Amino acid sequence: MRKWAGNPWAVLATMSLGFFMTLLDLTIVNIAIPDMIDGLGATLDQTLWVISGYALVLAVLLITAGRLGDVWGPRNLFIAGVVVFTAASIACGLATGPVMLIVARGVQGLGAALLTPQTMTLIMSVFPAQRRGTAMGIWGMVAGLATLSGPTVGGVLVSTLGWRWIFLVNVPIGIAALALAFLVVPDLRTGRTRTFDIPGVLLATGALFCLTFALQEGEHYHWGPKIWGLLAAGAVLTAGFLVHQRGRQDREPLVPFALFKDRNFSVLTVLVALVSMAMIGLVLPFNLYLQSVLGLSAIKAGLVLAPSSLVSMTVGPFAGRLSDRIGGKYLLMAGLTLYAVGMAAIALIAGPASPGTPSSRPPSSPVSASAA
Repeated sequence: MRKWAGNPWAVLATMSLGFFMTLLDLTIVNIAIPDMIDGLGATLDQTLWVISGYALVLAVLLITAGRLGDVWGPRNLFIAGVVVFTAASIACGLATGPVMLIVARGVQGLGAALLTPQTMTLIMSVFPAQRRGTAMGIWGMVAGLATLSGPTVGGVLVSTLGWRWIFLVNVPIGIAALALAFLVVPDLRTGRTRTFDIPGVLLATGALFCLTFALQEGEHYHWGPKIWGLLAAGAVLTAGFLVHQRGRQDREPLVPFALFKDRNFSVLTVLVALVSMAMIGLVLPFNLYLQSVLGLSAIKAGLVLAPSSLVSMTVGPFAGRLSDRIGGKYLLMAGLTLYAVGMAAIALIAGPASPGTPSSRPPSSPVSASAA
């Protein structure tokens, strides 16, 4: 393995393994909601927090983890993230109650936050400019594959081995990623002392927590005063963070404002956020609908989204290579259009009388009973 040390493709494979399991866990849990409710004696709200707790911690700590990678080195943070994530996956798989599972999922979110920003940093550092399009195409393929294959993989695991294996499946992936990180990933550092903006981190963390929690729990609290209070607090903290960052633009800010002078960077940042919300936002309600309304089994519900994973896996590397040749603008436009058409088709086709599905909701549906 020594000959692969520092090899860009070996580094890409390692980053992809770590990134894959973090994104897989955003969607793989959705398919197991009915089984977790039965297995743990949990309420629907508790089970949904198994999903929300992970996403909340991940979203809140991403900026902090990115800065820690600058200070302590992206390789070290990636390794720490893989260790935390893998250990938390074991705890999730062995959980004896809903509270223990929610806490373990929060720790999983911490591990994902530590390793995720480092993946792109390391990929961009080891690949020359003329190969980055291909590398990022593969990286994007892994992101799409992980997000869309979660229900399929989860459906197979839940139907054959049980819901606990949707977490335990991360263990061999994490061990492989950890071994490869030590063997092939270089320890890239600038050689100069980096500062850590504690006030900025606290403001960003507080703002992200208030906004993310409010958006996740708004419906549960009927968008009452508590939710609007959190949204207002999030807005105030965000404003404070931006004012604080403006005064640190010459002292290693957490968010360099100069980046947003580049129109392409600003537009693509917004697009990435919107596409991520569209992809992840589709999977949870659609899986609940397939199982609790149409009465599909976990494995059949997972297989409904399998074609998306297969197409993403096949097209991703070619799209990245084509981007290096002709630029990414038209590929991006084509991809956004096709995804929008696909979502519209799902909304139009899916219904209680869809071919091959029961015409009415099963009366024993655990999710339906809990929701009622």
